[in-house]
Amino acid sequence: MSLLSLEQVSVAFGHNPLLSKISFSAEAGERVAIIGRNGAGKSTFLKVVSGEQIPDEGVVRLEGGMRIAQLPQELPEANGKTVREVVSEGAGEIHQLMTRYFKLLEDMEQDHSDELGHIQNDLDRLQGWDLEQRVNHMIQRLALPADKLMSELSGGWRRRVILAQALISAPDVLLLDEPTNHLDVPTIEWMEQQLLQFRGLILFITHDRRFLEKLANRIVELDRGNLLSFTGNINEFLVFKEKLLEEEERANALFDKRLAEEEVWIRQGIKARRTRNEGRVRALKALRVERSERIDRQGNAKMSIETKEKSGKLVAEFTQVGHAFEDKVILQPMDFMVNRGDRIGLIGPNGCGKSTFLKILLGDLEPSSGTVRQGTKLNVAYFDQLREQLNPEQTVAENVGEGKETIEINGQNKHVIGYLGDFLFPPERARTPVKALSGGERNRVLLAKLFTKPANLLVMDEPTNDLDVETLELLEELLMNYDGTLLLVSHDRAFLDNVVTSVIAFEGEGVVREYVGGYQDWIRQGGKFPAESTSQTTESKPKAKADTSTTEVNKPAPASKAKSKLSYKLQREFDGMPDAIAKLEAELEAFQQITGAADFYSGDAQKVQDTLAKMAEKEQELETTMERWLELEEMQNG
Repeated sequence: MSLLSLEQVSVAFGHNPLLSKISFSAEAGERVAIIGRNGAGKSTFLKVVSGEQIPDEGVVRLEGGMRIAQLPQELPEANGKTVREVVSEGAGEIHQLMTRYFKLLEDMEQDHSDELGHIQNDLDRLQGWDLEQRVNHMIQRLALPADKLMSELSGGWRRRVILAQALISAPDVLLLDEPTNHLDVPTIEWMEQQLLQFRGLILFITHDRRFLEKLANRIVELDRGNLLSFTGNINEFLVFKEKLLEEEERANALFDKRLAEEEVWIRQGIKARRTRNEGRVRALKALRVERSERIDRQGNAKMSIETKEKSGKLVAEFTQVGHAFEDKVILQPMDFMVNRGDRIGLIGPNGCGKSTFLKILLGDLEPSSGTVRQGTKLNVAYFDQLREQLNPEQTVAENVGEGKETIEINGQNKHVIGYLGDFLFPPERARTPVKALSGGERNRVLLAKLFTKPANLLVMDEPTNDLDVETLELLEELLMNYDGTLLLVSHDRAFLDNVVTSVIAFEGEGVVREYVGGYQDWIRQGGKFPAESTSQTTESKPKAKADTSTTEVNKPAPASKAKSKLSYKLQREFDGMPDAIAKLEAELEAFQQITGAADFYSGDAQKVQDTLAKMAEKEQELETTMERWLELEEMQNG
C-alpha cells in the first residue's frame, strides 16, 4: 500500500514549469533518489511532499497518521543547547508537552492541577511518556555525546545530531536534501549504514554519486517539468535514459522535418493558396503550437581554464615539515614534493589539518619545523567551499564581471552576459542577486568567476557540492585535461577516483602519507581513517604527548617482520587470491568490450539485459574477492 501519492501535481514559478501534471506514489522500504539538473525542481518536489509548498493544481495524498521528518540541507546552529535537548526537540508536540509538564511541576507556588491533567491526557494519547528512553536509545545508537553543547561540535557531528532529531519521531517518511554536504568520508559512510537500516520510505536528493549508488533502489528524474520513474540502481537507469534520449531525438527530428515541409507548402504562393486543404492548414497551426510548447533539454555548461604561463617544474617541496597547535600535532615531520601537472587529492576527517597543510604549502602559514620551498611563476586560483568570494547582494554578472561589462577570456574580450551563458545562466538569471540562487547555481557562479583568471595552480575546496551530474562530469573532464597543477580537497569519492593521480591521506595523530591513485586505490593499499573520526567521545579525550617513537608511524613496517597469523587453509586461500583477482579482472574487461561496442544496445533487448546482469555479477564478485583479500592481508600483517 502506498504511503504517499501525488496526482496530477503542477508547480510553476512565472513561466517556468517545475512540475507539470506529475503523478507519483511510493511505499515503505523504498529509497528513492530524486535526480535532475540544477533548477529542475528537486527541492520543490520535496517541499510539496512535506507540505511546505502548496501545488498550483493536483492532489497530494498521505496515508492516515503518517509522520514525515526532514533532514535540512543547512547545518544546525552551533548554539548553547545540549545534544540531548536538540534530539528531544525532534519529538515535536511530545517534547513541548514534556517541557511544559516539568516546568509546571517545579512551580510549587500555584495550583496547576487542571493544566497538568490535560497534559497527562495528551501524553497518554500520544504515547509520549517514554520520550526520555527513546532519546537515550537514539543517542546510544548513533554514538552521540549527549551532554556536549552544539557549539562544541564540528559540522559533521551537528549533522549527526539532526539526523537523530529526525529519527526520534519514528517517521514513516524521511526527506533528505543534500545530506552529505560538509560531511567527511567517514561520516558519509556512517550515514549510509544508518539509512540502509531505516524501514520507512526515504526520498533524497544528493550530488554524491557513490552515496546514490549505495542507497537508492529507485530513481526518479525531474526533467523539463516531467517525472520519470525507474526501479533499479543509478547505473541501470543511465543506460535506460540514454536510449530514451536517443528515441526523443529521433522523434523530434521527424517532427521538425514534417513541420518544415508544411511551412514550405504554405508559402508556395497563389497556386498553393487556391488549392490548399483547409484541414491541412489547421494541422499546420497545431504543429506550430506543439513546437512552441516543447521544452528543449538544457545544454551542458562550457567551461575552460586559461593557463597563460606555465609554472616551474617544481611547484612546492617540503623538507621535514611539521606543524602543531599547542599540544595538538597537526603534521608530523615529512618530506613531500609537488611537481607541475600533478593532480593531488587531500582526504581525511573534518578538522584533521587539510586546510593547514594547504596554507603551509602556499606560503600563507609558517610551519613549526622544517622548510618549504616554492616553485617559480605560480599563479594560484582558489575555490572556496563556503563561497565567501561571492557578494550575495550583487547580481551574478556583477560578481563575475567585478563591475565591468566585458571580461578577457583566453585573450579575447567577451561580454559577461554571454560568458555566463556558457555556465547555463540565461540573461535574466545572470541579472539575479546571488542570494536568490540555489546552492548548485552559486557553485557555478564561483566556477565562472574562478575561470576568468589565468591560473597554473588550482586549489579547490569541495567544488562538487550541489552540482548536478552533468556539470560534475564536465568539471571532471576539464580537470583531467588541465595542464596546470591541481590540489583538490573533496569528500566525493567518485570525483576523487575520476580526477586525481595521487592522494594525500591524513590518517590521524599527525600522520600524513601519499598514495598513488584515487580514493579506492588508497583503500586497496590498506588506507583507513583514524578511529577517532567516528567517535566524538574518543575525539574529546585528551591526547597523550607523542614520544620519540611516533615519528616511525609514517613508515610501514618491513614485510620481513610481519608474522603470519593465518592457518594453513587461509594461507592457501590468500596465496591464490592474486590469480583469482587477475582472472576476474580479465573476465570483466571482456564484458566491458562487449557492452562498449557501438551496436550492443541495438541488439536483442533480452540479451542486452542478460549481459548487463552478468557483468554486474562479475563486478560484485570482484569487489567481494578484493575485500576478502584485504581482510586476509590485514589478518596476516596484524
